[in-house]
Amino acid sequence: MVEEAIRKADVLIEALPYIRSFRNKIVVIKYGGSAMTDVDKRKIILQDIEFMYSVRMRPVLVHGGGPFISEKMRQAGYRPEFIDGIRVTDKKAMEIVAEALTEINTELVHRLKRLGVSAKGTAKIDLPFIKVRKYKPNKKIDLGYVGKIVAIDTGPIKEIINEHAIPVIVPIGVDETGALYNVNADDAASEVAYYLKAEKLVLLTDVKGIMRDPGDSETLISTLNTTEAEQLIARKIIQQGMIPKVRACFRALEGEVRKTHIIDGRLLHSLLLEIFTDKGVGTEIVRTPEEK
Repeated sequence: MVEEAIRKADVLIEALPYIRSFRNKIVVIKYGGSAMTDVDKRKIILQDIEFMYSVRMRPVLVHGGGPFISEKMRQAGYRPEFIDGIRVTDKKAMEIVAEALTEINTELVHRLKRLGVSAKGTAKIDLPFIKVRKYKPNKKIDLGYVGKIVAIDTGPIKEIINEHAIPVIVPIGVDETGALYNVNADDAASEVAYYLKAEKLVLLTDVKGIMRDPGDSETLISTLNTTEAEQLIARKIIQQGMIPKVRACFRALEGEVRKTHIIDGRLLHSLLLEIFTDKGVGTEIVRTPEEK
């Protein structure tokens, strides 16, 4: 009993310098993957965010919703279609996407409030703050209402932060005509971090992080700089769905974001372990020394 109490005290002491360092600092968290569909894991992640809020950090939550969107599309008689991992989104599908993401946004805000956290969703904010243009990978492929972010109006987000509330952001963009577009949540989180000049960007995934041997979770790389990460992409050690996440980290680091993290959202309290302990649990990506 006493030994367990001492261990807990040691953990708090280890966290104290980080708590002091990150006070009033913005940390953008992208929440997605299986951690959204597992009720128990979702509860733990929101508790981690509650802790961050309680020690006066400024978390900003950007959420995805792929499985929920696909299920809603199936219920409506649509078969989800993807090209290179990107959801093809016609006008009717975009309506379903917006409906699904709005429901998720509302639920996350509700759950945070039940934890005693002030939170405000962006699903019903009229002001379009994620500015996009239609994304076309090439002339032959038309993905429909899929947007590429061109700018973030940080005004509405900062207003929520200044109210000492957590912004819960829907990854939906608006073009110059007012049309809604589906936006990749990793890219949305990256751009929000970039424009807010956040301290950190954290991407929650379904893997431990980046491995030197993709088939061996014991080869986790705890820290990489951007040059090293580019080399791993060239050597095809970083591949497939991890590449866009790494690129999202690169984009955030082009601004004033100091560190980016790719961590396993399935691991209990992964957010707290990554941010408030010396070793962390995932992969952090930082600028190469000459970029600093």
